[in-house]
Amino acid sequence: QGQLMESGGGSVQAGGSLRVSCTYATWTYSTDCMGWFRQSPRREREGVATFRADGTTTYADSVKGRFTISRVNTNKTLHLQMTNLKPEDTGMYYCAAVSAKDCTLNNLFLGYWGQGTQVTISS
Repeated sequence: QGQLMESGGGSVQAGGSLRVSCTYATWTYSTDCMGWFRQSPRREREGVATFRADGTTTYADSVKGRFTISRVNTNKTLHLQMTNLKPEDTGMYYCAAVSAKDCTLNNLFLGYWGQGTQVTISS
């Protein structure tokens, strides 16, 4: 089904911004719904945002107003712009692709995901 390749993680101080990206140029599985989830040793895996093929987006309450998910179909890239970052945003961020019927924050893990990119926020 090809690959989902994340990039753009890094380390910033609280209040800063980062953008993580996911390239799905070789992806042959459904792209009806794509999204991001994150995981860290201290927190449960958490769905962060979803983006449906019709442009509909959803966000976890913890990131609403701070994170923006977007998708550029021409170059097959999914982005997550993160602003006003907090230490609790620290984690490995994974790009995921699921079917339309599984397009919820809780079900992102039922599909496929990439290797992840690390985001570290210091206080």
